[in-house]
Amino acid sequence: MRIGLQVPNFTWPGGPQTIGPTLREIARTADEAGFASLWVMDHFFQIGSRDRAMGLGPAEDEMLEGYTTLAYLASVTSRIKLGTLVTGVIYRYPGVLVKSVTTLDVLSGGRAYLGIGAAWNERESKGLGIPFPPLAERFRMLEEALQIAFQMWSDDNGPYQGRHYQLGETINSPQPLSRPHPPILIGGGGETKTLRLVARYADACNLFARAGADTLRAKLDVLKRHCDDIGRDDAEIEKTTLGTVHLAPGHMSVADVLAECRTLADVGIQHAIFNMPNVHEIAPLETFAREIIPEVAAW
Repeated sequence: MRIGLQVPNFTWPGGPQTIGPTLREIARTADEAGFASLWVMDHFFQIGSRDRAMGLGPAEDEMLEGYTTLAYLASVTSRIKLGTLVTGVIYRYPGVLVKSVTTLDVLSGGRAYLGIGAAWNERESKGLGIPFPPLAERFRMLEEALQIAFQMWSDDNGPYQGRHYQLGETINSPQPLSRPHPPILIGGGGETKTLRLVARYADACNLFARAGADTLRAKLDVLKRHCDDIGRDDAEIEKTTLGTVHLAPGHMSVADVLAECRTLADVGIQHAIFNMPNVHEIAPLETFAREIIPEVAAW
């Protein structure tokens, strides 16, 4: 099992002037500690009203733009993989999104993921003037964006004609360093649409760890059926989860985290991504390095 780190919160002691130095220390420590991946949300407003389980604040709290942040993280790390968990398809024209991920991959030495999903945050979309179509339409946009990514990461520089997107030329130079392309991770556990798209297009899925072992197992069974339907081996797809751990007295112990990792591994999860409310204290990352990452590496 691999361990990843998500940083969804930037409201730390000291105010905005400390965000850059603190984030740099977090990234460098995670890189040296052996974390496999480092993720940020692709949001423009904080999302505490959506997910209080992650310990996040209201919309007005500090939030950094995802791809600018990933570029900064690439510059202060050397081995850890980087991505958004996940980009809402409506936030960027797909051609520009693929260009951004390609640029991140080239400048990081081949360390980018394309994390993507159908988007859900109507408040920030309307707040910043981003069209927010109905869910069914967003899923159609998501599938077209995935098709555009595959075309731009190929030798085909020709046009793309879809229902929602029309591209006159899909030139993408330089091509990414990752081969055959940066891995595509689709976030979400919807059984009819999301997991079908994972089976057809993705290199990784991402599910919520808090759903519990039975639900995760059922979701992975659905994913396997979708893969079987199109003749794809579901072993080609990296199974990831997102969860929250709070390593601190009165909250969670190393034993608690190891137990959660063991449950996830037994279900079939290969890459457990965690956010940590106290990550800015750095000590939780050091504990992961000493006592958790080496232990779960053989699972």
